[in-house]
Amino acid sequence: IANMVTGVTAGYSKTLEIVGTGYRVTAKGSDLEFALGFSHPVPVPAPEGISFRVETPTRFVVEGIDKQKVGEVAANIRKLRKPDPYKGKGVRYQGEVIRRKAGKAGKK
Repeated sequence: IANMVTGVTAGYSKTLEIVGTGYRVTAKGSDLEFALGFSHPVPVPAPEGISFRVETPTRFVVEGIDKQKVGEVAANIRKLRKPDPYKGKGVRYQGEVIRRKAGKAGKK
């Protein structure tokens, strides 16, 4: 119940960042359109009660009054292109630390 009160008074938001050459997000009305290195743009419609705000071409905010729904929509967007453990490219939450892996050792 406390989450519902907070949602109505302040609202919930999750900021996501896009890292990678050519990876972009654009607002198409109330929906988002992503360029994530695929051969086609990926549209994401805004569910009821959720709004999107694009701050820069590589950073956007998911906002709404339902904490669970905001988190779910943000997680579904992140799932489109998860951060790569080798290069770190992809969609990530703001402040998320990506564990990087070492590449191949190479020939000596």
